[in-house]
Amino acid sequence: MSNAIEVRHLQKEFEYYKKEIGMRKSLQNLFFRQKLVKKAVNDVSFSIEEGEMVGFLGPNGAGKTTTLKMLSGILYPTSGTVNIFGYTPWERKKQFKQIFSIVMGQKSQLWPDLPAGESIFLNKCIYQVPDESYQRTLEELSELLDVKELLGVQVRRLSLGERMKMELIASLIHRPKLMFLDEPTIGLDMMSQRSVRNFLKYYNEQYHATVILTSHYMKDIEDLCSRVILINAGSILYDGELKKVNTYKDERKLITLYFSEPISTELLRAFGEVKETDGSYSVIEVGKEEVRICLQYLLDKFPVVDFTVEDPKIEDGIVGLYSGSA
Repeated sequence: MSNAIEVRHLQKEFEYYKKEIGMRKSLQNLFFRQKLVKKAVNDVSFSIEEGEMVGFLGPNGAGKTTTLKMLSGILYPTSGTVNIFGYTPWERKKQFKQIFSIVMGQKSQLWPDLPAGESIFLNKCIYQVPDESYQRTLEELSELLDVKELLGVQVRRLSLGERMKMELIASLIHRPKLMFLDEPTIGLDMMSQRSVRNFLKYYNEQYHATVILTSHYMKDIEDLCSRVILINAGSILYDGELKKVNTYKDERKLITLYFSEPISTELLRAFGEVKETDGSYSVIEVGKEEVRICLQYLLDKFPVVDFTVEDPKIEDGIVGLYSGSA
């Protein structure tokens, strides 16, 4: 399978000036300014195959959105190369702009005082989508997202979840081969998040679209992406399978215990690392080979009414990588 995206040694630097508070400092700053440089993206390289859905993760300010803006041609890089389906994004050729879409959960492309259907029709005209293809696509996407009856409603009168669904329809009306999704489920309730995830999964499978997804909700990533790229301070920390992020914890297990009466944390520390506790509820991390014997002792010694055994959470491994890089 061929690569849809090839990124090599991508860098983006922003220049800014330091200014201290006060009128005197403001006047001084007119003549003597201290220039600083922020490396938002620092020597980033990766490849993504056509049809692949990849999670692009990082804390706030890590460089995720800046990278997506360069991949979509919104920003010029300081240095480095990007090849997307044979195009260089910042050349902004018409053919390139017709094969991708970008959805930002914190920035709307819909006109708030117009019905959502009008903004979608505007995109149809911009991308020169034939009438027959437009009607077929609009019918399919609006039914899949269950918003067909809302196309004539003003955008500002829609709920956040309904607006995000309209954003997706507007972005996909020209059937793009590539999607950049920047926190598409931010602020949505659980039902709306699930609906958007199910739709994205369907679209990826049905049309073999290549997708780069950023999100602070791990459920989005776990449900949609088998591969993740972790970025922090502008540099890539990890690029590989999501399930292997926790490799260093493969030999660990979490035992969750519920007690009929409060139990001292000090007593539980003899069995492993106590991750959480409130007296009647505790989570202990132990070695995989120690689970059986630990449970026997715990069940015999303490008033346990219920327990579970599970793998460490993936986000724990991700946070551990971030902490190590910091």
